[in-house]
Amino acid sequence: MKQPAGPDGLAVIDKPAGWTSHDVVAKLRGVLGTRKVGHAGTLDPDATGVLLVGVGRATRLMRFMTALPKTYVGEIVLGSETNTLDASGEVTATHDMSGVTLEAARAAAVNLTGAIEQVPPMVSAVKVGGRRLHELAREGIEIERDARPVTVHRFDLFDGPEAGVLRVEVECSSGTYIRTLAADLGHLLGGGAHLRNLRRTAIGSFTLDEATTIEAASPLPMVEALRDLSQVTVDDDVAALVRNGRVLDLDALGVSGDPPWPLVATDGSLLAVYEPVADGRAKPTVVIPS
Repeated sequence: MKQPAGPDGLAVIDKPAGWTSHDVVAKLRGVLGTRKVGHAGTLDPDATGVLLVGVGRATRLMRFMTALPKTYVGEIVLGSETNTLDASGEVTATHDMSGVTLEAARAAAVNLTGAIEQVPPMVSAVKVGGRRLHELAREGIEIERDARPVTVHRFDLFDGPEAGVLRVEVECSSGTYIRTLAADLGHLLGGGAHLRNLRRTAIGSFTLDEATTIEAASPLPMVEALRDLSQVTVDDDVAALVRNGRVLDLDALGVSGDPPWPLVATDGSLLAVYEPVADGRAKPTVVIPS
């Protein structure tokens, strides 16, 4: 007897501290009653905030969400460096930075704003030579890491809750490490620093306002998962071709804006995601079975 299909959609979760992103996925499998669960945009265990989780057929859409910009708040502790660049690690160096002013910190932050090159931390999920850096770090191995281009759209600093602590708000591209921004800021100020109390407040248009606890997860419709992309509603004739995975002219699809393009039926359901190929045509990279 065929088992009934499980839920499909996007769960917007407010990840609690102490949970890995994989822990959230594992728990949601039980809460939602399906094995088909996957996340986009990993959060460190100590960090909290918005985590996007695909459920059912929406797991195939997660790759389109990875590149969405991220927004964070947190606190930068001046004067102490750690081996993880955040408060979870061991202190590796201390500095007297009592003379650093908010104005000096803001001036230094300008150098870490815009298109920059960033070296990922050793304690991270980045893969080098087929192994994740945090696996090597646990073995006491530190290797050279290539700097990677990222974009910091906004790096705002404010007085923190105590002396020597700055409150930070960052809007940035995917792949940016806020821990590294904190450490680099400390170095620019002539000492060192680490990050604490990191909280992701938004991924694209998905904010804490619509995030739920793991236990209260209620997936949004699949079409909502791609609401930040240039969606196009197609008529029934084109929809029939899309369902069959046809390569189509861009004019026939009526697409505009940057790809990829989610194609939506007249009833509002998601049909497929198309991307451009040569000669003014587009092909499906994902087709959602009806």
